[in-house]
Amino acid sequence: MAFKRDKKEEEDGGGNIFLNLEKTSVLQEARTFNETPVNPRKCTIILSKILYLINQGEQLGTTEATETFFAMTKLFQSRDVILRRMVYLGIKELSSLAEDVIIVTSSLTKDMTGKEDLYRAAAIRALCSITDGSMLQAIERYMKQAIVDRNAAVSSAALVSSLHMTRIAGDVVKRWVNEAQEALISDNVMVQYHALGVLYHIRKSDRLAVTKLVTKLTRSPLKSPFAVCLLIRIVCKLLEEEGDVALSESPLFDFVEKCLRHKSETVIYEAAHAVVNLRRTTPRELAPAVSVLQLFCSSPKPALRFAAVRTLNKVAMSHPAAVTACNLDLENLISDSNRSIATLAITTLLKTGAESSVDRLMKQISTFVSEISDEFKVVVVQAIRALCLKFPRKHGVLMNFLSAMLRDEGGLEYKASIADTIISIIEENPDAKETGLAHLCEFIEDCEHTSLAVRILHLLGKEGPRTKQPSRYIRFIYNRVILESAVVRCAAVAAMAQFGASCPDLLPNILVLLARCQMDCDDETRDRATFYYHILSGDQPQFIYHYIVDHLQVSIPSLERALTQYVANPTPEQFDISTVPVSAPEPTNVPEKGHGTVDIANPVAVQPETPAKAAESYAVKLASIPELAPLPGSLFRSSDPVQLTESETEYVVKCIKHCFSDHLILQFNILNTLSDTLLESIGVTLEEPEGYEILKEVACPKLSCGETGSVYVLLKFPEDLSLSVSTFGATLKFVVKDCDPTTGEPDTDEGYHDTYMLEDLDVLLSDQVVRVMKGNWGAAWEQAEGESFFELEDTYVLTSVTSLEQAIQNIVVFLGMQPAERTDRLPQGKSAHTLLLAGMFRGGHDVLVRAKLALAEGVTMQITVRAPSQEIAELITSALG
Repeated sequence: MAFKRDKKEEEDGGGNIFLNLEKTSVLQEARTFNETPVNPRKCTIILSKILYLINQGEQLGTTEATETFFAMTKLFQSRDVILRRMVYLGIKELSSLAEDVIIVTSSLTKDMTGKEDLYRAAAIRALCSITDGSMLQAIERYMKQAIVDRNAAVSSAALVSSLHMTRIAGDVVKRWVNEAQEALISDNVMVQYHALGVLYHIRKSDRLAVTKLVTKLTRSPLKSPFAVCLLIRIVCKLLEEEGDVALSESPLFDFVEKCLRHKSETVIYEAAHAVVNLRRTTPRELAPAVSVLQLFCSSPKPALRFAAVRTLNKVAMSHPAAVTACNLDLENLISDSNRSIATLAITTLLKTGAESSVDRLMKQISTFVSEISDEFKVVVVQAIRALCLKFPRKHGVLMNFLSAMLRDEGGLEYKASIADTIISIIEENPDAKETGLAHLCEFIEDCEHTSLAVRILHLLGKEGPRTKQPSRYIRFIYNRVILESAVVRCAAVAAMAQFGASCPDLLPNILVLLARCQMDCDDETRDRATFYYHILSGDQPQFIYHYIVDHLQVSIPSLERALTQYVANPTPEQFDISTVPVSAPEPTNVPEKGHGTVDIANPVAVQPETPAKAAESYAVKLASIPELAPLPGSLFRSSDPVQLTESETEYVVKCIKHCFSDHLILQFNILNTLSDTLLESIGVTLEEPEGYEILKEVACPKLSCGETGSVYVLLKFPEDLSLSVSTFGATLKFVVKDCDPTTGEPDTDEGYHDTYMLEDLDVLLSDQVVRVMKGNWGAAWEQAEGESFFELEDTYVLTSVTSLEQAIQNIVVFLGMQPAERTDRLPQGKSAHTLLLAGMFRGGHDVLVRAKLALAEGVTMQITVRAPSQEIAELITSALG
């Protein structure tokens, strides 16, 4: 009986005891806080319930939070240690919700400076969570004392709180640098780590100060392995900013290499990880790091084995030859009891192994692929994608494996990664197109993910009409109209229209199917079917091309803003959609998930901003500047920032070129790195090239140390297009005032005028062109043949390049256009190639370029340009001359 009773108690007590809490009842229980004497055990449980609700996303109103907060302050009369620490947590959580929280400042200050070490660290964290910039000076003396306290927990709490306070009162925290320096020599590993973090944040805007700090610490080794890891990250950030200096010549890189022989495994791995992730690492510099990771592969610790093989997996993407030496160790890990390690080992071998080993490795993966999580299945899929690009002839084996994985159970991200891989194989390998489309057709028969079905239907509409038997895909597409949701039915109708536009022999059957779709129960499906039916039955090729084959590629946020402005300020002229900027294709070299850059201040992956988002943010920012309003039309294109000074100089200047239809705005971003200098009335003097006219300049009023400000110059493009590609001389002008480095306040009200020479700024053809994706470049080329387009042809010898690959890359960069039909990829062994490009010149003018390249002693290029005006065609041909 005793056994049964214990089992029943276990069943009753299992699970989450706070699962069914109600906010109202818990807040009523909080009235217990007002009772005298305080019941520590009961109050601790109630506080736990409140914190649980808040952390589960329960919203407390301001009144509720304030009442609870003030009731909680009554608990300071209890001396119970557990309850007191729960009160500190409650203060931190409710400080952003309740009003008048500063009432507990005196109680927290008393605990912070008291003799009870168990209270002090938690009191510091709670106090800093309710303190604003104006109150911080009142506790500054106590914070300085806490930073150098003999108790490591108190010192760490003060340092971490200082780090958080830099967001609201950075100038005050800067005055604590001496105390942080003293904490840096602490024997406690966490205190030293947190002290280095504070010192870096105080100085991170001053490159010279950071360099001095790093130089000092690399010469005198730190005791804390965590601090050394942070130092390695700071060193790598400096190495990335050094530019073109070879890593082997840098003393900073010598420090990172020295860390590969550190006694701490954590530091060794951090150093190896840092080396393999530096952008300028050569195979020679990579070798020591790979050797260390190879040793970790045979470690008895699973965490080390996992870290090593995961990092080697990344290295294999960019330097597969460097990982080949580890193949034997990786082979041994295939049978590892940890399936995550085994998966990473096999996928790494897939990237580094020979073509003959593919079949064997795929069989080994299939034995346990069902046992691993979706996250690691995605890693397998990414390895197969790289393998298909490396060994195109193996696409049959790999596609069959992917097809089997598609039929297995899995979430959206996992299935999307497989579909993306099959799509990329189809786009890269023409021989795999029909096999891949067949697998995708089978998949959408049972696909439960709407977004995936829509994407695959779009691909079928794009690639299906170009296959040997286009009609075989019509059945799969029409099945979606009969069986699927409204969103999928709309996509299926659009895909069928693509077949009707590109395959004349299928047009009668497509029209019958579209006529049936006009009776659909969904409005948008009926509208699409009716629209496409009338376009296809009208026998007008230009309409078919513009409304079906060549999709509208405008930026949706820009279109919305332009329509809003047009409705708010109506004009007699009709709305011109050509004035709306197009949405440029996304770059194909965006880092994979989890492989973005790492910010020292917030060590999480930071994904790069897409061109569409960047352009929209620039447009909003420019529209908010009163001096530039109203803007001259819609923003057409914004360039990447151009460096006009060295990164180590006292004033760092970058320029962004904002191109409009007839105007150019130059945005000069200026960073003041001098701690004892205040700049005022900052402007830029330009030497105008022929044809350009400066209309307006917006100066920057003031720049303190570490601040970045912007100067804007509005210019009008030359009437003669050939003069638009020019070079500007630029000089920075400003008023200098000496100031106190600590407070930033100027010593006197008077300053002196000064100038600073900048690098010349080039306005290029690529600054005036945006990339445009043409789904059917051949049809677009035929449409551009006629009276409305001018054709210009010329032949050049490209003396500065020695290979077709280099020629293709340079042409794409110079012209700033989008390669079509994957012609920017040169097939192996070819000595002649045709590059097809599409773009749009400012003002909304479509431009197409065909460049025929031949390799002899140099590279000979015959370029043909079709553009709506002869001036544009001449400008484009001359850009490569």
